[in-house]
Amino acid sequence: LASASNAIIIGFNVRPDRNAADTAEREEVDIRLHSVIYTVTEEIQKGMEGLLEPTFKEVRIGTAEVREVFKVPKIGSIAGCMVTEGRITRAGETTARLLRDNVVVHEGKIASLRRFKDDVSEVKSGFECGIGLERFNDIKIGDVIEVFTMERVKVATA
Repeated sequence: LASASNAIIIGFNVRPDRNAADTAEREEVDIRLHSVIYTVTEEIQKGMEGLLEPTFKEVRIGTAEVREVFKVPKIGSIAGCMVTEGRITRAGETTARLLRDNVVVHEGKIASLRRFKDDVSEVKSGFECGIGLERFNDIKIGDVIEVFTMERVKVATA
């Protein structure tokens, strides 16, 4: 039964007999034996946490307001922005969301982030920057660009 369901057998203060141990080895069933009850409960809790689907939460890094739109040949539209909150970054696993009248119009990666003519990886609140979004050119004055990341939430099993 343990083999068919890919189960783990956890024992407390017991030893399997020779036939059971041989069968478990042949069927590749994992048997874990403990003599301390706390390690048994810890083992069960870890097993349960591994079975649960991971959940993610959105963590906003920064917000920028589009104040000007520049059309660049062969590149597309670049949003001239003022960072109003947090910081705008394109490093790591960040995602950008373009909002128009509080409605999500586009979600994707930042293709370019510039401060004047310099290519930068981050711009802090209160500074201006140019933002180019990957595969999206329908940017308008007044749009808002939010940058966020998804963080894995540790599942609590009590």
